[in-house]
Amino acid sequence: MIRSMTAFSHRELTIEHGTLQWEARTVNHRYLDISLRLPEEFRSQENSFRETIQTNLKRGKFEASLRFTPTTGNTNEIRINEPLARALIIACRQLETITDNPEPLKAVDILRWPGVAQDIAPDKDILSAHAKALLQDTLDDLQEMREREGKRLAEFIYQRLDQIAEITVRIRKHRPGIVAAQREKILNRIEELSISPDYNRIEQELVILAQRLDVEEELDRLMAHLDEINAVLERDEPVGRRLDFLMQELNREANTLASKSNDSDTTQAAVDLKVMIEQIREQVQNIE
Repeated sequence: MIRSMTAFSHRELTIEHGTLQWEARTVNHRYLDISLRLPEEFRSQENSFRETIQTNLKRGKFEASLRFTPTTGNTNEIRINEPLARALIIACRQLETITDNPEPLKAVDILRWPGVAQDIAPDKDILSAHAKALLQDTLDDLQEMREREGKRLAEFIYQRLDQIAEITVRIRKHRPGIVAAQREKILNRIEELSISPDYNRIEQELVILAQRLDVEEELDRLMAHLDEINAVLERDEPVGRRLDFLMQELNREANTLASKSNDSDTTQAAVDLKVMIEQIREQVQNIE
């Protein structure tokens, strides 16, 4: 199944410490070009994220951003260092016994002591694991969209390939009559001149003319390229570059066909071929 390089996906996951959101889009590009925008706490995981993306995608300009919104109330959880707090309380009571005017002990004073109150930050490994899993979910959704779009592209290409094949068959049936008509036209002109020509020389020239007008090789190569394109479209791998090359080959044969044309029907058929080849080429530019 072929895949388009154009897609968009947005995925969201709510966990204990907040909400993670991945937003990703891809457009056509010659190679795989990855651009990531990450919150500071996820910078260390960028290489891991890139490896996941490279495993899933082979071509396209990939842009993605990760957002993390902490849950209100969980941003500043505090853990009390109880052994230190108890030691401070004991020390304060000892001081009260030797102080003439002791002040009552306040809990807030103990909390202000360095090391008693410790902020509890979300575990970065857990956050990163959730972010990576959500990235994979985002990529899966992105691939589904790329495959749906690729299916539509394939249908369009198959239609154009069938039309190109029909034109090729029509030209093949039409060409023998063109060569015969050219031969008859030349012989009639000679007869009109009322001269005694060298018919052996005339036959030689007619053979040269027939060879110059012969397009069998071009038609054979056109059909061979069509068969190859149909086979490539069935591959379960990125085929965009190969299809782009085959479009160039198809266009080359259509140009040669046009240069050998000496009648309006063949000329029009060659123009129709070039139009359809160009239509396919435009779509191929968006195939992975």
